[in-house]
Amino acid sequence: MFAKSFIPYGGYWCSPFARWQGSFASLHTLKFAADVSRKALEARKISPSEFSNLYLGMTVPAAHSFYGAPWLAGMIGAEGITGPVFSQACATSARVIGSAARAVETEDDASILCVTADRTSNGPHLLYPNPNNPGARGDAEDWVWDNFNRDPFVGNAMIQTAENTAKDCGATTAEQHEVMLMRYAQYQKALANDAAFHKKYMSVVEVNPSGKKVVATVADDEGVFPTTAEGLGKLKPVLPDGTVTFGGQTYPADGNAGMIVTTKEKARGLSRDAKIEIQLLSFSEGRAEKGYMPKANAPAARGALKKAGVDLKDIKAVKTHNPFAVNDIYLNRELGIPLDKMNNYGSSLIWGHPQGPTGMRLVIELIEELVLLGGGYGLFTGCAAGDTAAAIVLEVRAG
Repeated sequence: MFAKSFIPYGGYWCSPFARWQGSFASLHTLKFAADVSRKALEARKISPSEFSNLYLGMTVPAAHSFYGAPWLAGMIGAEGITGPVFSQACATSARVIGSAARAVETEDDASILCVTADRTSNGPHLLYPNPNNPGARGDAEDWVWDNFNRDPFVGNAMIQTAENTAKDCGATTAEQHEVMLMRYAQYQKALANDAAFHKKYMSVVEVNPSGKKVVATVADDEGVFPTTAEGLGKLKPVLPDGTVTFGGQTYPADGNAGMIVTTKEKARGLSRDAKIEIQLLSFSEGRAEKGYMPKANAPAARGALKKAGVDLKDIKAVKTHNPFAVNDIYLNRELGIPLDKMNNYGSSLIWGHPQGPTGMRLVIELIEELVLLGGGYGLFTGCAAGDTAAAIVLEVRAG
C-alpha cells in the first residue's frame, strides 16, 4: 500500500501518561503538546522549518482548539505551515499516521509532523442551544463521560461492548485477570534498568501551569496501579451478571505524542541512526457489529496485513490498544496471536487511555521493540468508539 513513507529512527517522542486528575489535569492540551514537541525537536536538533505540514489529532476540545494545527505549528516555531485536525476516538493516532503516509506517497518531498494530544481530565461541559425546550433551556453534554457511557447509535456504554464480546468468546473474569497480570509484568520490563526502554522516547515534563513556577516534574507514567493476583481476586464485575471488573480495564489519562513521517531520504537525514530504517507499509480500518467494539481489531488487522502483503506468521511484534483485557483475548482466539506475543513493554491497559495519543505511543513502542529484536515486521491494531478499529503494519530494518 505504502512504498515511500518512512519514520526517522528517534523521530518520535511522547510525554509520560498521567492518570486523569493527576499532574497534567490543569495543562492546556495544545500548549502542553507544543511545549513537549518543541523541546523534543530541539533535543534532536531538528528545525521546525523541516516540515511541510503539521497533522494534529485530538478528540477532546480545549479552549481555542478551533485554531487547531495552525496554532500548534506557530507555538513550535513553524509559523509557515498548516494542516488538518483529525478526531476519530482512539483510532485518531493511526488515522493521523496513515493520512500522513498517504500525503508522502502522493507529494514531492513531503515531511509531516504528526502530533496527537488529549486531556480527559476536566473535559468540557457543553451547552447546546435548544429554543424548543421550556424556557429555551439548552441541552447539556459532559464531553468525556457522556460519550464513554453511551454510544448514540447503539445506545450502550463502552464497557457493555466488552461484556458482549466476552460473552461471545467465553472470556471469564479469571481469564481477563490473567491477561491483566501478564500485561502488568510486561510493563515492568519497560521500567527495568532505570526505565531504559521508556527513556528511548519519553520526555521528562516540568509541570508549570502558571508559567512562573514548576510545581512537579514527571519523568515517567503517573498513576499506574500495582496489580497483583490477590488484589484482582477481590474485585467483582462492574455490571450485574458481567465479567469485566475495574481491574480488567484501563482508565482515562492525559498526555501527548509526536512523530515525523517523511521520505526515505529525509528520514535518513533526520534519524538518530541512519542504519535503522522504519518503513510504513499499510493502514486499514475495521468495524464490528453493533455493540462489539473489541471485535473490530480483527478485521482491521487482517486488512492492514493484506494491504502490506505480509503474512501474520511473519509478524515479529504486536501492539494493541486494549482498553479491556477482553480485546486481547478475542484477538488471540480470532487470529491465533499468542497472548504473550502481544504488548511487550506495556500497553494502554496498564498506562492509561488519553485517546488521541494512545495509538501513537503504541506505534513508537512497537518500533523500539523491533529495533531491540534486530528488525522485522510489526503490527499495531486498536479499537475505537463506534465499534471500529484501525491498524498499521510497518517494517524496521536494523543495520
